[in-house]
Amino acid sequence: MRGSEAIVPVERVVAAQRGDRAALQHLIADHLTMLYNVAGRALSGHADVDDVVQETLLRVVENISSVRDPARFSGWILAIVQRQIAERIRRRQATTNRTRPLDDARELADPGADFAETTILRLGLSGQRRQVVEAVRWLDPDDRILLSLWWLEVAGTITRADLVTALATTPGHAAVRVKRMRDQLELSRCIVDALGADPRCPQLADAAQGWDGRPSPVWRKRLGRHLRGCGACSAYGRRLAPPEALLAGLAMLPLPPSLAAAATHTAIAAATAPLVAGAATQAGGWLGASALTKAVAATVGAAVISGAAVAAVHYGSDAPRAAPPRAVVTASAKPTASLPSRPPAAPSPTVTSTPAVRYGSVVDAVDKAPPKNRQPSRLPARPEGTLTVAAAGDNDPRPDVVSMIRRGQWVTYRGRGYLRIEWAVAYTQRVGVVTMPSWTGLTGKIFHVASGGGERLDDQIPGAAAGTTGMGDPTHGHAELPGGAQQMWHFEYYYLDGQVTLTANERGADYNIYLHIVTRASINADIRTAPGPDGNPIRYGLTRDNGTDACPVPQYVTRATPADPATVAQQSRLR
Repeated sequence: MRGSEAIVPVERVVAAQRGDRAALQHLIADHLTMLYNVAGRALSGHADVDDVVQETLLRVVENISSVRDPARFSGWILAIVQRQIAERIRRRQATTNRTRPLDDARELADPGADFAETTILRLGLSGQRRQVVEAVRWLDPDDRILLSLWWLEVAGTITRADLVTALATTPGHAAVRVKRMRDQLELSRCIVDALGADPRCPQLADAAQGWDGRPSPVWRKRLGRHLRGCGACSAYGRRLAPPEALLAGLAMLPLPPSLAAAATHTAIAAATAPLVAGAATQAGGWLGASALTKAVAATVGAAVISGAAVAAVHYGSDAPRAAPPRAVVTASAKPTASLPSRPPAAPSPTVTSTPAVRYGSVVDAVDKAPPKNRQPSRLPARPEGTLTVAAAGDNDPRPDVVSMIRRGQWVTYRGRGYLRIEWAVAYTQRVGVVTMPSWTGLTGKIFHVASGGGERLDDQIPGAAAGTTGMGDPTHGHAELPGGAQQMWHFEYYYLDGQVTLTANERGADYNIYLHIVTRASINADIRTAPGPDGNPIRYGLTRDNGTDACPVPQYVTRATPADPATVAQQSRLR
């Protein structure tokens, strides 16, 4: 997909939404190489690249009907892959080191699958084009994702509108993020040149003492300080050609055989989904839509006989069981090899009827972890899109994350939308009783809508020593919650309609929390991701929202503004 083909035909997207299997297969084929290159650059060629692309394709098959603007299909599919990349990076970092600050987290790339080196060798790059590709290794994970998208834009593969859609932001904010990323890329290019100089600047050699030779954001910052203050090394920046001129002519790497096969499986899944859905209904309807599509992609064998697709579906005894569907589906006649032109619409989740309650009369209580293979219902829709950071103190809020790693740090959010708190208990630093964060100065309403991130923090970590959880291990001990406090999951999700301030009250146990403004769609994608065979993720998430004021409010929330936010009561009443 290049040049004039960057604009996806709207009629093809509409046809795919109406059940045209050939149109959907064309859309997948048109974007597959692009997805592989975006994921490969962002993940430095890690072995997870194939999994990220395959998961993206499955979500495309599942959610094609949700595309609101067919002209922005490329941006929509890129938004899916960048969320998958970000989640894969987060989970890998959380597994390897739960206590390391975000800026210090290092990607664990597969040395035998270095995407930059593969690009250089296979495309025969030299000079400043080679330098640009090598510089990618020095960028932060978020900047590598953004560079992958911007690379497509300058190459004419997508438009700026597609990039904005992929980032789920505004054109102005997208321009600011691209500018910041370009600045980091330029610094990284200078570092590549300076380190490759012969002879190398003696002061740079001193600054690089202790460096293990692997590019990383931490060492980019350290070496960058030298470059900015060194008259000899700063000269490298004056010799750089604009990155747009270098990236625009670079071809994308061709698709590896493993992903070509994955595309075939996904296309088969798209073509046979109506048939299998009918079979699942007759089997009792216990296999959820998401799990069904994955099972199809992994196990369907198809043959074309006289123009008709014939599928054989195998359900293993260890297939994850989802929660019983909320809507009653009437079993239809047995499906035949003749497929309908339009897949049946997925049943909409129904909201359970609840007695009328006043807002704030329902709060979280201690609950048990649900079965790991129980797929939660989707979140009901609430208005979103206006949530912003109104103010922050004693921290460094970035557009995508606010890090709170010390006692007393706070941030105020205003507007309507969803907020994610990412928990990391730093039990190697200090254990004890967790003094929970508190919500103060609330105006309007706030709800605790979901829990996810693939694990509760009290889950046993797969492959680790017995007793090792996100709350501690046998060597360091375990952090403890106050009596009656709700056990945190790795991700906790909230919905705000108003304004509120969150304060980190870190006393006793050491913990870090990272806050992200997110979308309802991204929450659904997280909590409905099935447990992996390797224990990553460990479990499905949990839906708490029922779409009414009977949705629980968070614990430790008040409309007052106390001098010490740590004094906020646990069981809040906000009526």
